[in-house]
Amino acid sequence: MSDPRYQIDVSVVTRYLKEQSDPDNSRFAFAYTITVQNNGTLKARLVSRHWVITNGDGEVEEVRGAGVVGQQPLIEPGDSHTYSSGAVLTTRVGTMQGSYQMLAGDGQHFDATIAPFRLAVPGALH
Repeated sequence: MSDPRYQIDVSVVTRYLKEQSDPDNSRFAFAYTITVQNNGTLKARLVSRHWVITNGDGEVEEVRGAGVVGQQPLIEPGDSHTYSSGAVLTTRVGTMQGSYQMLAGDGQHFDATIAPFRLAVPGALH
C-alpha cells in the first residue's frame, strides 16, 4: 500500500545455529531477528503473518498464523517491535519472504511486505 498512513518497514538479521543443526541428517537451523518499524502516521496492530519458506531444492512451505511469537503487538507511529524466531531447513541455503497482516488505528486492514531474505550456512555461498 503506498498510502503514507500505512507505512510499515521490515528489517531482518539472520544467524546460523550450528549447535542446533545436524548436517549429516539434513537439518540446518537458523534464527532470525525481525524489526517491524511503523513509519506511517497511524498506530497499527500486527494481527497475523504469512511466510513462504523455500529451501535450496526449491521445495516451498507456507506458514500462516496469528501474530508473532504469541503476540499481536500494537506499534505506534515512529515506534518499532523487534522479535526473534527460527526456522529449520533440509538444505544449507534457503529463503524466506512473506507479509504481516496489519490493522491500522482507523480500522483499515493492510499488508506489510517482508522482502525475501536468505538463510545460509556460513561458507555455503561463494
